Amino acid sequence: MSTLLDAVREGRLDDVPALVARLDRRERKAALDELKELRKEARGWAWNARTRVRKAVMVAGAGCHTGAAGCATWLGARDMRDWTHSPYPWVLQVLADRDPAWLADLAGRLAARAVETEAEYRFVVELARRADCPLPVTDGMVRVWAEQVSGSRWQWRREVPLVEVLRKEDDLRDLIAHLLTMPELPPSVAWVDSASPGDYWPAALTALAAQGLLDRGALLDGCVARLLRGGGKPSDLRFCLLVVRALEPTPEEEAARVADWMALAADGPSTVAGHAQEVLARLRARDGLTVRQLAEVSGAVLFRTEKKLVRAQLIQLGKVLRGEPSAADELLPVIADTFGHPDTDAQERALKLVARALPAATPAVREEVAGMASLLAPVHRKTALAVFGDLLEDEPAAPYEEILPPPPAPRPVGPPHGSVAELVEEVTAVLISPDHEDVTAFERALDGLVRYAHGGAEELVAALEPAVAGMWWATLPKGEAEWRIFSEPGSLHTVAASLLDRVSAKAVHDARARRSKTPGCYHQALNGILTARLWEAAAELRSGRLPYLLATPTWHTGTIDAAELVERLRGYRALGIAAAPADFAQALLRVRRTDAEEAAREAAALGTGEGDRLAAWLRADEPVAAVVPRHVDTDVEVGRDWLRQTVVKARRALLATRDNPLVRQKFPPAFHWLGSSHSPHHKDCYCWVAESPHWIATLPEDGESLAAWMLPSLAACVQEDRGNAWLLPALAETGGPAADAMHLALAYGLGARHPEDRLAAVDALLVLAARGRLDAERLGGELAVLIAQDSVKPNRLAIAVRTAAETGAYGTVLSVLVPVLPALLGRERAPRGLSDLLAVAAECAERSGPPSGGPVPGVAATAARGGTTQLVRQAIRLEAACGAVAD
Repeated sequence: MSTLLDAVREGRLDDVPALVARLDRRERKAALDELKELRKEARGWAWNARTRVRKAVMVAGAGCHTGAAGCATWLGARDMRDWTHSPYPWVLQVLADRDPAWLADLAGRLAARAVETEAEYRFVVELARRADCPLPVTDGMVRVWAEQVSGSRWQWRREVPLVEVLRKEDDLRDLIAHLLTMPELPPSVAWVDSASPGDYWPAALTALAAQGLLDRGALLDGCVARLLRGGGKPSDLRFCLLVVRALEPTPEEEAARVADWMALAADGPSTVAGHAQEVLARLRARDGLTVRQLAEVSGAVLFRTEKKLVRAQLIQLGKVLRGEPSAADELLPVIADTFGHPDTDAQERALKLVARALPAATPAVREEVAGMASLLAPVHRKTALAVFGDLLEDEPAAPYEEILPPPPAPRPVGPPHGSVAELVEEVTAVLISPDHEDVTAFERALDGLVRYAHGGAEELVAALEPAVAGMWWATLPKGEAEWRIFSEPGSLHTVAASLLDRVSAKAVHDARARRSKTPGCYHQALNGILTARLWEAAAELRSGRLPYLLATPTWHTGTIDAAELVERLRGYRALGIAAAPADFAQALLRVRRTDAEEAAREAAALGTGEGDRLAAWLRADEPVAAVVPRHVDTDVEVGRDWLRQTVVKARRALLATRDNPLVRQKFPPAFHWLGSSHSPHHKDCYCWVAESPHWIATLPEDGESLAAWMLPSLAACVQEDRGNAWLLPALAETGGPAADAMHLALAYGLGARHPEDRLAAVDALLVLAARGRLDAERLGGELAVLIAQDSVKPNRLAIAVRTAAETGAYGTVLSVLVPVLPALLGRERAPRGLSDLLAVAAECAERSGPPSGGPVPGVAATAARGGTTQLVRQAIRLEAACGAVAD
């Protein structure tokens, strides 16, 4: 055994198999214990020595294991698999004396683990061969095999056809059967080489099935099952669809899977559903699909949003009704469901189809279908009356009523905590919450810590200490905890760690007194204000001087009621306490200045410096940073084309803000950035993750200033960034005027690239409209400018405004689109998505009435062009809707 260990330590791999063979069972067990210790010891060695010795450790350990389970764990360990040249040939030598059943067990266990390299795959294959057992097939085995097969097509600089490589595989059927059940196909399998379409996996599998090397029925079933299961990448479904099409199923094979085709047509991705639709059409032509089955699948397909699929299904239903008028009772109710489809063209097709087949239906079905005509858009009302006659009552339309969500009501923050236990519970919840904590809970917890530390913090410390014992800073030495907290400022951890003396008094004093460098963007500026407030609170906790904080919000938006702030200052005066600078400055930024003259008089009557400043602030009622005329940044880089070595740039409409001397003169240094003038060209933002719910609560009454500073980030979401519009709904709830900056920010959000950003903008649009702060003409004008600069794409805007209109805000959406359409209609070449915008405008006009300013310029000229394009059709529809309702 000592000789074996010496050989292992010296890395003499060739000597290991013979030395292991001399050991009996007891000696192998003892050697294995020594090898485990050597394995741990080798982890600290140099790389070259560690690699050489570890190979020997692996081989010797495999030979010393007497059980297949332990041997598989040893061989499959992560630290045993990081070498270049595989030691598996020596492993096979030390396992040469094992019986076939043991080798088969080992092969199965290794295959079930992560097989990641060709060497591991070949090792399992050789074990299975020696054991004379079927190859264990797992995801890892198939993935490595597929990559190896794809790579072996190029040998000796001569390309070998893939079908020839696969033909030589002994376990081909088992490998392919498992391949189709994997969560994701290997990239080399799903990839299709368009340059040589005959030599890719779908074509090779089809050829092998034709030659009998693969079971044709099993291959077809596997691909159809994979399509039904869905999931994975789009390329995976394309692979299976290519195989299905290449197999060209016989009529009998298609008829045997009719339920599968119906399910794929109803729920499959668009391309898969289209193929299933074609198969069902063939089955119906051969009487392989009953009328009841056709009605069932049609009900699902006609509910889909893809216009192509809906149109094809209606055409198929029309063919069936022409050949079999008796099927009208079964099919007409299904067709009538299309009356509620969002696409008015689909409604029109369905109505025409119903009109042709209605005479063949029974009276009961006619009445049922007529009752569903109420789902039709108003543009089809006259046609529906002609089709259904007396069955459809010509009732006068009810007066239109705009449906907007109720204006968000401010939610009160609530009274202070009633006990230390209640406070500790909320503080702990804030500390363990993610970065996007609830601002209300955060502010309540911060104020509660100050309140209960006033006059003595012994009880608070005793209750809080065990509750936060598991926090990262609670288990670190004081110096290291300070360093970590300084590197990650801006959370309640700063205050809690200071209260529990994990941060020294000197560190708190230095952090409070230190003046940070000038912020380069509004993210850093607003985060810096929060950081200054937290260090100030940490210092005040140690002294216990403050009875409460002045900046605690009254409502969830962060706003403070002016009268309540006056009352807080009155309490400070009674105690003879001066306000903390950052806390008082934040309170001024949060106080509501609308209709606050009475509060200003009471503040002035306090006779204190803070009261006088509050009175002057309330009476000034000016924004923290006034927005100035537009700046257009023509030099914004949005991407690079590395193949052509060019830079992709975009024009972005941005706004600047003026300086406010009052803020720079009267407020603490952390607030000075807010009072300085800022141009969109001034500085670049390099914040990698810039997202905080505290930003809105910092300036809850100056949404216009916030919007102006946010514009560069919001402008980026129309091109490449994702998630920048998440603050728009909260921004719409802020106080102050909603002018150029707010509406330009909303315009960028409505044209954002990603759906979640557009949805956030729609929410903000509805909030502004519900609060009566939306200037539709201004928003439409901003959108027209952005579209003219190619910053916003009309098709994305159409998706956003359609979503808003479907909530019931048809009049609001129409008023926004009216300023947008004339410039687009006047272009020589219509931009992509213009017909969609016209369709939304037409639907809004049909429901809410014509725009108040009269006909939309350019619509009549576009409608008069003639033709059947969607652009002309929707222009005619919009013109008719405005004219009909006006008449």
